[in-house]
Order: sequence, then C-alpha cells, then structure tokens
Amino acid sequence: MERAVLVVILLTSLALFWWRFHKVLKVIRGSRVTTDFEVTPVGPRIRQFLWEVMLQGKVIEQRPLPGLAHAFVYWGFLAFGLVTVNHIASAFGGRFLTQDSGFGSFYLGFVAVWAVAVAVSIAGLFVRRFVVRPVWLGKVAPESGFIAFLIFTLMATYLAGLRMDEESVAGQGMWWLHTLALGIFLPLIPHTKHLHLMLSPATVFLKRQGFSRIPPLAGDEDFGLDTGKDVTRIDALQAFSCVECGRCTEHCPAANTGKVLNPKEIILGMRSYLNEFGPGNEAPLLGKHISEEAAFQCTTCGACEFQCPVGIQHLPTIIGLRRGAVNTGKWADDYGTKLFLNLERNGNAMGFAASERQKFIEKNGLPVYDGSQEYCLWLGCMGAYDPQGREIVLALVRVLRHAGVTFGVLKKEKCTGDPARRLGNDLAFTLVAEANIETLQAANVKKMVSICPHCVRTIGTDWREAGATFEIEHHSELLARLKDRLPAAAGGAARETVVYHDPCYLGRYRDKYDEPRAVIARTAEVVEPKRARERSFCCGAGGGQMFLGEEKGKRVNIERVEELVGTGAQTIGTACPFCQTMFRDALGTVTVTPPKLLDIAQIAAASLPPEQSVAAE
Repeated sequence: MERAVLVVILLTSLALFWWRFHKVLKVIRGSRVTTDFEVTPVGPRIRQFLWEVMLQGKVIEQRPLPGLAHAFVYWGFLAFGLVTVNHIASAFGGRFLTQDSGFGSFYLGFVAVWAVAVAVSIAGLFVRRFVVRPVWLGKVAPESGFIAFLIFTLMATYLAGLRMDEESVAGQGMWWLHTLALGIFLPLIPHTKHLHLMLSPATVFLKRQGFSRIPPLAGDEDFGLDTGKDVTRIDALQAFSCVECGRCTEHCPAANTGKVLNPKEIILGMRSYLNEFGPGNEAPLLGKHISEEAAFQCTTCGACEFQCPVGIQHLPTIIGLRRGAVNTGKWADDYGTKLFLNLERNGNAMGFAASERQKFIEKNGLPVYDGSQEYCLWLGCMGAYDPQGREIVLALVRVLRHAGVTFGVLKKEKCTGDPARRLGNDLAFTLVAEANIETLQAANVKKMVSICPHCVRTIGTDWREAGATFEIEHHSELLARLKDRLPAAAGGAARETVVYHDPCYLGRYRDKYDEPRAVIARTAEVVEPKRARERSFCCGAGGGQMFLGEEKGKRVNIERVEELVGTGAQTIGTACPFCQTMFRDALGTVTVTPPKLLDIAQIAAASLPPEQSVAAE
C-alpha cells in the first residue's frame, strides 16, 4: 500500500510538472528559428557555462553575499541529486547509499554539510526577499516564500532522518514528509520563477556570443521584433529564464531616475505576451505587455545584460523592439525624425554641413591620410563638429606628435550610424555605413584610432555585417601604450585628483578599464566614484538618447554628475566625447563651483611643453 501511494505521488508530481513544462517547450520550439545562431566555437561556450552555471561566478562576483547564498543552494541541490535517487529507490528495495558502507557513510555525511549550508542560505534569502525587500526586487510573489519553505523542509527532514531509526514511527514519518516536500516542489518549478532551474543552463550556453550583439536581420521580410512571428527561439528561451532577481533593474540608469523603463519588465512582458498569444502570431509586441515608451528610453549602457545571472541579453531584445517600431514606420518622434533626416541629408547626427569639418581640418593643419601613416584618425561627429570634441581631438594630435606617431584624417567621413543603429533604423545605418566603408577602402585604411567609444564599437563590430574588417582602437588604448613617452609628474609634488568616469561603450562593451586610469595616473591621482568600472553609471547619452528629449524623471547625467562631484576631486576625467558633453550640461546645475572637466587626451597633453600646442578653433 505504501509503495502504491508513493507511485501515485511520484506520477502525479511528474505529470503536473510536465503539463506546464511541455507548454513552455512548445512555445520555445514554435518560435522562429534563430538564423544568426552558431554553436561553434564550442570552447568559449563551455568555459562560460562552467564559470556562470557550475561555479556560479557571475552570481557571486556581482552580488557577493546573496550570490554566495544562492550558490550554496545550487551546489547543495547538485549534491542532493544522488541522495534523492537513493531516497526513492529505498522504497523499492534498491537503496545503494547506506551508513554501513564506506562511500555511503561518507557521501551521506558530505550531503549533510551541504544541507546545513542550504538551510541557512535559503533562510537568509527568505529574510532578504520578504523582510529586507530591496526595492529593485519589485512585487514579491507569495509562491517564492512557499518554495523557500519547501527547500528548508527538504534540508531539515534529511538532517533529522539521519539521526533517526529508519524503521521507527518517527523515522518513517520523516521519510514521508521529505517525500511529500519533493512531490510538491517538482510541479511548482515550471509554474514559478524557479523555471530558471531548468532553462537557465541552456540559456547561458546558447546565448548569442559577444556582448550586446545586435543580430542581423534575416532577409528583406525581417524588420525586427514587430509581432509574435518575429520572436526567435533564443528570445523565447531567455524570456522564460528570467529569475526576477532585479539585478538589471538595480543598475539600469533609466529605472534609477524615474523613467518608465524597467529591463526586467521588458523580459517579463515578452514572457506574458508568449503565454497569452503564443509564437507565430500577428499581434504587435509593443502594446499590452511591453511599453513602447519604455523601449525607447534605453541608453543601451549594457548594465542589465552585464548583471544578469541567467544569460538574458536585454539589449538585442530592446533594440529588436525598436527596429520593429522604426522599420515599419510605427514609431513617430520629432527628435528621432530630425536625427534620421540629419543623417540622410548631412551625413552627421547634428545636421552640420560637411564643409564645417573641412574648415576645422584646414585651420588646424591636420594631415590627410594617404596610406603612409601608421593610423587613420577617425574624427566622428563629435570630433569633427562639436567644439569640446574638437578640443579632445587636438589634444590627442598633440600627444601623437610628441610621441612620434604618424596619423592622418580622411578627406570626408560620415557618422558611423551608431545612433540610428541603436534606435532601430537599419536603413539609415546601412546607408552611412556603406558610404564610409567605401571611403575607407578607397583610402586603403588598415589601422584606425578614435576618441569615441561608440564609433569604435560600431566600426569594429556592427560594420562587420557589411563585410568591413578594419582594425580600430580607442585612444585610451593607444595612449596607455604611449604613456612612458610622456612626461610624468614631478617627484614629491602634490598630485591633482581626478575622478574617472567609465564610459559604458569603453568599459562594459570593450572591457577597457585600466588603460584610461593608467594614462591619468601618469600625472594625477585617480579617485574612484561609488559606481565604477563594470558597475559604472551611464551618462545618459547612449542609445540615441543624446539626440532625443529626456522628459520624464531625473536626468541621468544629473544623477551621475552629482556622484562624481561628491568625491571632491579637482577634475572629472572622461574618455568619451558624449560623456563630456552630458557632464558639461549637468555641472552648472549641480554645483556653482564645478570641477574641471577633461578628457584623458587633454590630461595627457597638459603635461607636454607649451610650445608644442596646436591651435584650436
């Protein structure tokens, strides 16, 4: 009779689990095939899987205390796998782990240590979620508490059972309590956020390679994420993998400054859409479950994707939604329309005539690239037209000349297409990208350097869709290699303090954190703000936001400048012309006695003899 009851419990539990789980699998398999996906090379995927899944590296690294608690629960469940099989097998006379055998005694004791770690960890996580309740967790689902209770019960009953006679009434009662907890726990997994236990290992292993990589459109009929038929299997897999931990929300500059955007809700909105409408339908993605306003508030800083512990890539989804709205003509914004027209008519995002760039080149005697120089200096829109951007370019020119590095600029160049690319206008992006590629190929350009991380990212990554293979680096990388050719601060002299701001497109996108600091440290003392390096807070300019109207909530640049000024540093150091412009606009609002605002090229150039200066417009 007991065995019959056990069989009923097990079959019911498995049936309820499969009833929900197979629906999720059906949605994922029914979504569009991910045409840009390649599993090779396998090596990086395996290393990523081992670090992020098996070792829980990202979970612990980015949020150490709760991350370690989560890791203990995960590792404990891995250790419990064999014990659970042994537990069920014991009812049918197939027990293979006993206290009488050497290995059995060792393993049961080994798991007991993990049971204590899991019990303490799950209790701590329960208190954090239901008592401390960090704001970024959002609304806490009651079933999370019940799941925590079940996990604690599994650990407690296991530990208690080890100390009891298995044949006693108490021992039998503890066995059945453990069994019931298992039977209830299993079918709850696919009905809650704990579905990530099943899906996230696959999500981490199968996610698109490359940070925030925008997938290419799959033919003329692909306009981005417009309706359900555009959702790919990777999109669906990631939507169902969300653990709702709120790490993305915690670090999102839009969510932190009162905007509508919450990256977690974008992903959960995709999940809700698929649950209601399923894949392959014509219902618009933006609307009931996903806000268009939210999708267009993203600065594409990448903090959400960098923080996600289960492999979700928010930016391809958000930019895909923008593509679906822009490429089909459904998004109407005055600022966006003006930006696209400027790119089409003038070749730059700010609408200046190309002759203004030529005047700047001629007035400052910048050499034209002829193929004999070591580098082609890419000016970009900010370096060619913005007064502060021009000052950065001329400071870099001064350093390059001092270090004996030869360079030249193109006779003509257009915007790389970065703002159009991030806002979802593939046509505008393609037109300027192809024109630039043709110009660079005609000039036989091999190596490039730019003051703008956005240009570096777009040329080095996004242009590859059009067959471009130019080698390009950010000026911080070049300056770091040249720093020993520059004068150092005098020994014993008081060094100026510089608080350095990590640009998103240089840090998280390119993983360059030490190079800019090395350049500054040559002559000044580097001060770190509260949010630095991988956790740096965005300036607010990325994702086309530099050219759109930021109307709701606190301005992102104000939030960041308050933090930088709060360090008390004499100078704010930047490595991106967009960041410098955003901070210049904010400084007058934040303080009446603003610190100096300098790019790392300007900091490096300040150490050079004055007679080597170059006239600036």
